[in-house]
Amino acid sequence: MTQLAVDLLHPSVEVEKRKHKLKRLVQSPNSFFMDVKCSSCLNISTVFSHAQTVVLCGSCSQVLCQPTGGKARLTEGCSFRKKKAF
Repeated sequence: MTQLAVDLLHPSVEVEKRKHKLKRLVQSPNSFFMDVKCSSCLNISTVFSHAQTVVLCGSCSQVLCQPTGGKARLTEGCSFRKKKAF
């Protein structure tokens, strides 16, 4: 019996990230919620990573992110962190 060049039971993290969300060893979505900090007023807003509309800050109405074909593009100067799953 010949050995495989790739370990199918223990794939690396990089290989799993590149695969389609349904073809991974354990299926998981590519999207996530994130906390985005406004660069002008430092207010934190929750934004979906694949937002399809322009997201504005609730207090100062500055644009936080703009939609693209897939993931939303954050405005320059805004910082974010992923929300933790329960």
